[in-house]
Amino acid sequence: MLPLRFQPPAGRGVRVDTHGYAGYRVGPRYDPLLAKVVARGATPDAAAAATRRALAGFDVAGVAVTLGLLQAVLARPELVDGTLDTTFVDRHLAELAAAPRETVLPAPGAPAPGAPAAGDAAGNGSAPGPAVEVPADRTAVRASRPGVVVALPTPAGQVVAAGGEVVVLESMKMEHPVTAERPARVETVVVAVGDAVEAGELLAVLADADAADAPGRTEDLDPDRIRPDLAEVRDRRHGGLDAGRPAAIARRRSAGRRTARENVADLLDPDSLVEYGALTLAAQRARRSTAELVARTPADGIVTGTGTVGGRPVAVLAYDYTVLAGTQGVLNHRKTDRLLELAERDRLPVVVFAEGGGGRPGDTDTSAVTQLDVPTFRLFARLRDRVPTVAVVAGYCFAGNAALAGACELIVATEGSSLGMGGPAMIEGGGLGVVAPGDVGPMPVQWANGVVDLLVPDDRAAAAAARRYLRHVAGDPVAGGHADQRLLRHLVPENRLRAYDVRRVVDTLCDTGSVVELRGGFGAGMVTALARLDGRAVGVIANDPEHLGGAIDGDAADKATAFLTLCQARGLPVVSLCDTPGFMVGPDAERTATVRRFGTMFVAGARLTVPLVTVVLRKGYGLGAMAMAGGDLHAPVLTVAWPTGEFGGMGLEGAVRLGFRDELAAITDETARRARYDELVAGYYERGKALGVATVFEIDDVIDPADTRAVVSRALRGR
Repeated sequence: MLPLRFQPPAGRGVRVDTHGYAGYRVGPRYDPLLAKVVARGATPDAAAAATRRALAGFDVAGVAVTLGLLQAVLARPELVDGTLDTTFVDRHLAELAAAPRETVLPAPGAPAPGAPAAGDAAGNGSAPGPAVEVPADRTAVRASRPGVVVALPTPAGQVVAAGGEVVVLESMKMEHPVTAERPARVETVVVAVGDAVEAGELLAVLADADAADAPGRTEDLDPDRIRPDLAEVRDRRHGGLDAGRPAAIARRRSAGRRTARENVADLLDPDSLVEYGALTLAAQRARRSTAELVARTPADGIVTGTGTVGGRPVAVLAYDYTVLAGTQGVLNHRKTDRLLELAERDRLPVVVFAEGGGGRPGDTDTSAVTQLDVPTFRLFARLRDRVPTVAVVAGYCFAGNAALAGACELIVATEGSSLGMGGPAMIEGGGLGVVAPGDVGPMPVQWANGVVDLLVPDDRAAAAAARRYLRHVAGDPVAGGHADQRLLRHLVPENRLRAYDVRRVVDTLCDTGSVVELRGGFGAGMVTALARLDGRAVGVIANDPEHLGGAIDGDAADKATAFLTLCQARGLPVVSLCDTPGFMVGPDAERTATVRRFGTMFVAGARLTVPLVTVVLRKGYGLGAMAMAGGDLHAPVLTVAWPTGEFGGMGLEGAVRLGFRDELAAITDETARRARYDELVAGYYERGKALGVATVFEIDDVIDPADTRAVVSRALRGR
């Protein structure tokens, strides 16, 4: 392309930066910037107007320019008022491109003085050759775009197949083959390598030929051929899979463990994994060769991706203990952060297989000193209560890996694991002694203190538990049977002082096989479990009369609080089975900060917006019973009692001793005093039993235990 005229504008307040001149040949290899026009004005509006006037005086011809489009942009009010953004031109391109060019120049005339004529060799690059006549029985091959000839794959005299390359043009740094439409013999090639050509310019002349004489197109010969670039990618990818790492995988299996990739496969639906960063290597190029990093640090020690569980999308992170002990490196963190941002944006549940040793000090390809500015832990903690978060702890899980696990709403751990906020090296470095990895936070400790929600035998069971939890909180109904509900009539003994197994009540009431108890090693006085009623996912809390007679101590309150919070976050209805004499009191209890812990249980109940149904199995006394009902007996959508139910502001015996202390003390005969005491207790029991309380509408109903399942299901229906 050759500008026949080129005269930039000039004048006060106008500057033009350009390398162009009349006769300059614009090369086709790059997007040409002919000139930059700068104009000044006292205000944005004045500056835009001055620039438009300057562009109207820009005399250029013989080459396509964008003067009209630029003038249209300068005329838009959005430019002056500051509302024009970087997508404005894209959104209005058709309108802007159609705008007429404004000019103050006279009608185009002869070429500017000193400009070479078209085809003059004074321009950069070679000039077009002599005109070639193309006979009617021949085919002209013409340039599809401006460009430079970089190859002539089929010389004159040779036969080219349909779709075969005749000429290759380079334009904008890309090569564009010009091909034959049908089998033909190249008669004439009118360009040479290095020639600059315009769109539509003749390149070659073809004569029809027999297809049998044309060579086959190599790219059509073998669709299974693996090109070298693809082979390199496939080899690298294979090296990061279990099949490509036989030695590391053999060591893992000799320890009776499954690999990170096997755990991910166990969790997700088949063929649903979309992996992110599989080709990432540890940021240690300053100390290791690429070959060593490929062999030793595949995926930088973490498998990250999305997939589905039961058809619903989830995000998964699996630290790979066979790679640098599952530690968290620079790019490892970057992969994690990428996935956590996706999870937050798309509201994806997150499962993290957290085995690993925490931060990695050996990465070299970074300017960071402490790496305390990584957003990983903030991003992960921010997901809490927004989406389901599950940690699977197997093997050793320390420091940063443990921090991620601790931020999850559910921790599933395998027997024999060790979980702690600092590993052996950190403990020893802090002067706290030498501790074996298995002794840092063994499962007997973490199960008893409530850190671990589910304790399972091995890796497979852990992945299955995580999968089951995700399906439970997804809310999809799952059909299931149930036990003979008449059994419920006999699970609470007629003797009001006889303890019983409340877990049998839960198992009988709920769908068969659906009950999953959480934190079973902690807070023994409170049972918390996920379950289903008529296929619907629910949460269940129940007092255990076999521990402290069902009294709620500090640990039981904490356990109930956490579970109610979980049900609220996951939208699970709550079924509360109440049998408590109240909160545990006394000096020993107060030493465990029960005032705060009991108060927090009330807060959790008051914040429930999910439906709550309370069933009083036997005792419903004092503040403890109120807390089991979400704050008061009319807070639930339904509060019912079994015939064995009994209520009071405090335990019957305590109420009698407190209320009739003087009367009882005045009776000197011990037998008579005991008889009077029993009489008072019986009277209190008669007034406080379920039927009596129902007559004053402090509860909604007294029901046949065998009807409990049906009554609760109906109460929850539609809520």
